Amino acid sequence: MFFDLFAKKAAMPTAAEALPGRSEPAFDVPDTHDVLGTPLKAPFPAGSALAMFGLGCFWGAEKKFWQVPGVISTQVGYAGGYTPNPTYREVCTGRTGHNEVVRVVFDPTKVTYADLVRVFFESHDPTQGMRQGNDVGTQYRSGVYVYDADQRALAEGTRGAFQGRLAAAGYGAITTEIVDAPPFWYAEDYHQQYLHKNPDGYCGLGGTGVSCPVGTGA
Repeated sequence: MFFDLFAKKAAMPTAAEALPGRSEPAFDVPDTHDVLGTPLKAPFPAGSALAMFGLGCFWGAEKKFWQVPGVISTQVGYAGGYTPNPTYREVCTGRTGHNEVVRVVFDPTKVTYADLVRVFFESHDPTQGMRQGNDVGTQYRSGVYVYDADQRALAEGTRGAFQGRLAAAGYGAITTEIVDAPPFWYAEDYHQQYLHKNPDGYCGLGGTGVSCPVGTGA
């Protein structure tokens, strides 16, 4: 029974199988980041840049990034699937194709994209496929969602460089997807900065304990 449930939640739906969603958001989110006091919605400060990552439960993932100096804002949401304006309940069915992601707004004069990629790879186990620890399903897959060719080259180069270190430590193949950044759909208000609002809440991130070199791409 467990294996049937695992297989169902770990299988990506097709566009035809996905829930239809809706044309407008089902909820509102606040304008301001609870921790950083910065905008949670565009427009973001001039000169800032975007990054997007999926590394398991987005509560712990977001906290990892809002603690990085040079990060202006973080938002949790859903991306990489088919259903427009999804809800958390819909994503949890496995029938949207969406991943739980954190979008990072950062000042590239204070923190580099390479720094953020290193945080990403060191904060979870990128070899687990459609899960992260006890969290099972397509919404917990490892993913880097890139906004330009430079981000793609660095992410792909780092994935390749990190693979050798993980293999030497006894881990399997990295399953991280690296694709162009899809539309970002905000998660509900209570998910935003969840571990600030609930300090004893579930995190779900562990990492491998292996340091990540940053590659330069091809």
